[in-house]
Amino acid sequence: MSISRVNILIEQLTSSIEDFQVSDGSFRFPFEGPIMTDAYTMILLTSLNQKDHPLIRVLGQRLIKLQTADGTWKLFHDEKNGNLSSTVEAYFALLYSGVCAASDPMMKKAETYIRDMGGLDKVHSITKFMLASHGQYPWSRFFPIPIEILLLPSWSPIHFYDFSSYARVHLAPMLILKHKRYIHFNKHTPSIRHLVIDQRSPTIDTEQRKLLENITTHIHDLVQYPSEEALHRAKNYMLDRTEDDGTYYSYFSSTFFYIYALLATGHLSGSALVRRAVNGVLGHYNPRIQHVENSPSTIWDTALVTYVLQTPGYQATKQVITSAVPFLLKHQHTKKGDWALERKNVEPGGWGFSNSNTIHPDLDDTSAALRALHFQQVDTAAIDRGEKYLLAMQNEAGGSPAFEPNKTKKIYTAFPMDGAEAAAIDPSTPDLTGRVIEYFGTYKNFTLEHTSIRKAVDWLRSKQREDGSWFGRWGVCFIYGTWASVTGLASVGVKPDDDMLKKAVKFLLSTQNPDGGWGESCYSDQKDQYVPLYASTPSQTAWALDGLISVYPTIGNTPSNVALSIEKGMESLCKQLLERNWTYSYPTGAGLPGNFYMYYHSYNWIFPLKALKNYIIWGNETTFPEK
Repeated sequence: MSISRVNILIEQLTSSIEDFQVSDGSFRFPFEGPIMTDAYTMILLTSLNQKDHPLIRVLGQRLIKLQTADGTWKLFHDEKNGNLSSTVEAYFALLYSGVCAASDPMMKKAETYIRDMGGLDKVHSITKFMLASHGQYPWSRFFPIPIEILLLPSWSPIHFYDFSSYARVHLAPMLILKHKRYIHFNKHTPSIRHLVIDQRSPTIDTEQRKLLENITTHIHDLVQYPSEEALHRAKNYMLDRTEDDGTYYSYFSSTFFYIYALLATGHLSGSALVRRAVNGVLGHYNPRIQHVENSPSTIWDTALVTYVLQTPGYQATKQVITSAVPFLLKHQHTKKGDWALERKNVEPGGWGFSNSNTIHPDLDDTSAALRALHFQQVDTAAIDRGEKYLLAMQNEAGGSPAFEPNKTKKIYTAFPMDGAEAAAIDPSTPDLTGRVIEYFGTYKNFTLEHTSIRKAVDWLRSKQREDGSWFGRWGVCFIYGTWASVTGLASVGVKPDDDMLKKAVKFLLSTQNPDGGWGESCYSDQKDQYVPLYASTPSQTAWALDGLISVYPTIGNTPSNVALSIEKGMESLCKQLLERNWTYSYPTGAGLPGNFYMYYHSYNWIFPLKALKNYIIWGNETTFPEK
């Protein structure tokens, strides 16, 4: 591979990435999720009698463009038969808002598909909540959880705070809506109730039934008027976690249901709380892609970009870095969130995903911000707080969760909501664990001698799959998890001849595409096994290359078959970055298996740039032009 060609591409990526920096020093890349947020925004505005809001027409036209020829909407390119929940959401939004009529050919196609797929009973639980809140799906047919679950004490088998943070934030408003059996209706509300095809009551499985019996057994005799007290707690839980911009935990999805929960508990649509929340989610609209983001990725992108721009190689202009670092320092958390219930003696020091987020830090954003700050060392106290927070979040078994420790009780995965097995708990994951130890190995020189590192390495060893891969929870999927695990293990001193790394390298080599790149389907996390995309994506190719180079950091110690794989991979990566076909926008971020995948626009800059820089070092070409 031509070194000059790589250097030119590094310079081009570095220069173009600077175009995304704004006046406050942050980098604002689009964060593109499913069409759910666009559809729900149209529904929300119409339900609040703002049918003439200009955003409805803009988002409606985007939905129309994204419909497939067979009448469906998809979560990802290779989703074979469309996505029923997405199609129902788009169909109802277009119908309710008046952007389309039921008689339109495209709407007829969508309705036929919905019927053929089993109707509204088959959609995701979150979609059912939206439909039920607008009178389109019977409250009696799903989510048989009483609001009194909020009153169960900490010693009971089921306790609200044992759910993951992202489950709790959605459960609180949903429990209110179900308890009230709230229906929001206005003159614009259409009816799609005829799409409830099966009139029999849905059944629940044995594990869900056991969980429900457990809950109801412990609820009785708690207080004299349990539902009123539970309703009070649910509402206070939400109000205590609203951010300055009016959003609830900075998520569009949770704020959407929060707004309807406020309406269900007596707040008028013109009240200050409702107006602030609506304005908050409208602030998630990104005009660059005409999409409402679930949670703007400002902190995440700014931290990753600032870090990568400072790694050895062609450097960004000094002003770019000196503007970004103060932004990151400003957004380090200073308030304790729910995580402090598990770690009472730990001071705040983490970072969240969005710039409005002040109480819900996560380990990924924290480690990314610390990497970015490491090169500058402008505030060692801030770095120290971040590192202490990061170490304190480690689970007892050695792995790292995303948000909070000790949210690992398997019983919660039987909760009667779709996706509970992934979202109800916050277990340790290989991708988080790998990135945490990579930070401490690379920037603090931690090794296997350190107790936390040893526990993490042992945990990763126990979680490696038979094929040599690791599961990635927050990216797609086994390439992602393997990359994060391998880079972490190598950074703390695990040697290339260790069976873990040998098996991991074998997995990466075996999944390389004929064109030299790597590509994995979003089906992987649904099937819990590697599913090839049969095409290569820039971010997944970069992850695989970064993983291989981390195990063999110089060309001199690299086996010939691995060296050939790296060379082919680099050729493919350069070609992908120039061609930009459909794989360029394939979602490689994961939120909820089978329901929420993300196309991080930043990933096509950040990870290829990192891989290109590492390739230069790997090839032992260490003289770089400086800006």
